[in-house]
Amino acid sequence: MGKTYERIDGRLRAFIEEQPLYFTATAPLSGDGHVNLSPKGRKGTLVVVDELTLAYVDFGGSTAETLAHLREPGNGRITLMWTAFSGPPTVVRVHGEGEVVLRDDPRWPELFGRFPEEAVKDQGSARAIVVVHARRISDSCGFAVPVMEYREERSLHADFFNRKTDEEFNTYCEGKEHIATSIDGLPALPLPLPPLPRSGH
Repeated sequence: MGKTYERIDGRLRAFIEEQPLYFTATAPLSGDGHVNLSPKGRKGTLVVVDELTLAYVDFGGSTAETLAHLREPGNGRITLMWTAFSGPPTVVRVHGEGEVVLRDDPRWPELFGRFPEEAVKDQGSARAIVVVHARRISDSCGFAVPVMEYREERSLHADFFNRKTDEEFNTYCEGKEHIATSIDGLPALPLPLPPLPRSGH
C-alpha cells in the first residue's frame, strides 16, 4: 500500500538518487493545452537539494514545453516520477511547484555547482536549472512494472554538444521549433541565451 511522506530523506532519497531514469509531467493552464511528459536520464544531473527540494539540469536537444509550463503565470505545477526496474517494486512521485532558473539568474553558479562535474561536462548545453519544491511526496507499488536490466549511460548527448561553441549552441536553439515558444504558444526559453556563468565548477 502506498504511503505519503513529509520529506525526502533516508531510504526515499537513496532510491531517487540511484535511479538512472525518471519522468517529468507538466501541463499548461488551458484546458485544451498539451500535457507534456518527458523522460530524463544522465546520472548526476538531478540532485536532492534538501528534504523538500530537488533540482535538475535542463539541457538542449529537445523542445521546451516543461520550461514554458513552469514559467506560465499562475502555473508551475510539476510531477516527477521514478520507478524501480530492478529490486523491490516501487514507484515514487513528487508533486510540486517548479521554478526555472535561467543562466543569468544570480543563483545559477551555486545551484550548478551542486551537480557532479563529470555529469555536466557539456555544461555549454545547459539551458536552465529546474528547481522543484515538493508539495506532496508519495510512493506506491510497482507490481506491474517489468524487471529490466540497466546497461550503461549513453554518451551521445554530451559528445554532440561538447563540439559546439556557445555561439553555435545559441544558433542551434534558435533554429529549433518550440524552443522560444511552446506547442500552445506560451513563452518558453528566452533567446538568445545569456552567456553561461563558468564559476559553478
